[in-house]
Amino acid sequence: MMISRSTRWLTMSLALLGLILILPTLALAQEKESDDLAPPQMIPMSVMLDWYVNPVHAPIIIAKQRGLFEKRGLDVDIQSPADPSVPPKLVAAGRIDLAVSYQPQLHLQVDQGLPIVRVGTLIATPLNALMVRADSGIDDISQLAGKKIGYSVGGVEEVLLAAMLEHNGLGLKDVEMVNVNFSLTPALISEKVDAVTGAFRNFELAQMKQEGVEGKAFYIEEQGIPDYDELIFVANRDTLDRHRDADRRFMDAIGEATSWIINHPDDAWHSFVAYDASLDTPLNAAAWKATLPRFALRPSALDPKRYRDFEAFLLERGQIKAQSPVSRLAVDLNAP
Repeated sequence: MMISRSTRWLTMSLALLGLILILPTLALAQEKESDDLAPPQMIPMSVMLDWYVNPVHAPIIIAKQRGLFEKRGLDVDIQSPADPSVPPKLVAAGRIDLAVSYQPQLHLQVDQGLPIVRVGTLIATPLNALMVRADSGIDDISQLAGKKIGYSVGGVEEVLLAAMLEHNGLGLKDVEMVNVNFSLTPALISEKVDAVTGAFRNFELAQMKQEGVEGKAFYIEEQGIPDYDELIFVANRDTLDRHRDADRRFMDAIGEATSWIINHPDDAWHSFVAYDASLDTPLNAAAWKATLPRFALRPSALDPKRYRDFEAFLLERGQIKAQSPVSRLAVDLNAP
């Protein structure tokens, strides 16, 4: 059967019209598919450390190095302060999203009216220690009567020392306090003082050993002081609800990084020093090993008793005006 030329033209015209009509639909479908495949919009987040980068910050650095923040839609800017007392204040002022700080300081700052709250834990045990030379003959804190004790800052450090001394039958009046201006290890090695307080057990012991002097540490949690979280993450309490989702994603990344560090400590060390070549030092390598057991394996998890007990400890010693409820001091981001 022969198809007329006019019929063929009509058929072709209808096909062409159908194609013209369907093209916008196809383009729209392709655009939607492209949108579905596009990465989610990144949320900027500023995080300020308590000091320059060192092994205690490993989970933060490793999370950055391994893209764990990015995987959760976070664009994290890691900053170091010129003054370690500044980060919580910047969080309170809304100029920084999160800051690394210390649980003992948190209690004092909340009591002073700073609107900050703990949202996660980085180092889950005290690092603070009272240290002497191993060859000093001092085997018990009670033997420090009449001795010189070096310190760097007063405040909480003096309160902790007083509690340790009292636990061993002494008081501050029984020792001579010497301000050694942040030179704890040199003052102890040179025997300018008989002991130092406020030393970090994961650093100062390693530093002394490198100088050829063995040190001995008295751990404060074994000397009548309530256990506490050394390093914590603090956020602005007034804006917490608005940033809770981003904070939760951040802490999830810290948890994943911590697990990887514990499972692969050597690979983690290489990734850590790759962040900044100046981190690759013998002292940091020794501190790395001493710090690994101290990381919080569940960074978001909250132990309310630690905050309640330390708050009561500070109140008893006149360091705070009133005892705040745990809910004002710390939160569990994963709590319903």
